[in-house]
Amino acid sequence: MGIYNQARITMGLFSFFSKEKKETLNKGLDKTKQSFFSKLSKSILGKSTVDDEVLDRLEETLISSDVGVETTLKIIGNIQERVKRDKYIGVSELNGILKAEIAELLNQHHTDEFDDFNSTLPKKPYVILVVGVNGVGKTTTIGKLAYQFKQAGKSVMLGASDTFRAAAVDQLTIWSERVGVPIVSQGMNADPASVAYDTLQSALAKGTDVVLIDTAGRLHNKVGLMNELSKIKKVMQKLIPDAPHEVLLVLDASTGQNAIEQARQFTAATEVNALALTKLDGTAKGGVIIGISDQFKVPVRYIGLGEKMTDLQIFNAEEFVDSLFTN
Repeated sequence: MGIYNQARITMGLFSFFSKEKKETLNKGLDKTKQSFFSKLSKSILGKSTVDDEVLDRLEETLISSDVGVETTLKIIGNIQERVKRDKYIGVSELNGILKAEIAELLNQHHTDEFDDFNSTLPKKPYVILVVGVNGVGKTTTIGKLAYQFKQAGKSVMLGASDTFRAAAVDQLTIWSERVGVPIVSQGMNADPASVAYDTLQSALAKGTDVVLIDTAGRLHNKVGLMNELSKIKKVMQKLIPDAPHEVLLVLDASTGQNAIEQARQFTAATEVNALALTKLDGTAKGGVIIGISDQFKVPVRYIGLGEKMTDLQIFNAEEFVDSLFTN
């Protein structure tokens, strides 16, 4: 086969996967889009220019779409400045302006560590410490991440440091078997930091590319949580001084403002530097991504858009905003 034809086939494969990814995103955001556009259409009904009344209605639309008060006021303030500067803005331009404002907010905290599961990771092993309350899809997210990284040709190891619940260890073990990746586990009531240490020791010995470590999901005692996570980090750093490279907070998008409260609790308890928003396909509250990213100055790294293992995507702000504004 000639190099030219091989290149064409490769390009075709990439465009196919890109198209499939886009279709998953569009489908996953369907409920959010329907709700958002319905409210947006009502806010500009019968108006030809963007005036104070339109801005008031737009403010209500954004707040009721779970963007959050603080972020909404920031967006409205920026649009007011634009209206003041340009004197006349028609409602037909509002979508474009709003789209640009949201994209800018989402891109403010974006890091270029990797944009695709196939990308070269900045560290080896790349250590991801996964945090979040029980029920948000934390263990499922770890399983899907393991699958995606493995599909991209990377070796993966799981660490079962959520030793508070026997079910958590069992669930992670099931995912390790399903995906076909090794797991380090000491069972229920084991020392979480000890499990994390053993996981990294094993990963270093085997030359593993990615390490995913689960942690306890309880939040009733923030001081206890903070101490536990600090101990896990300290112990890991004996083996890898800059570990963990990612402290990933998993949030359930369908809980809307409750997800913002969880983000507030966890960012106060530990140095979260990445977010995963799950269950976007089952909710009209996808706007919560905008508020959480802006309010806590943490980039959204992954989004869950369905039940399939391939339905977890690395977040791309431009693709997300394009999809959100494609009715």
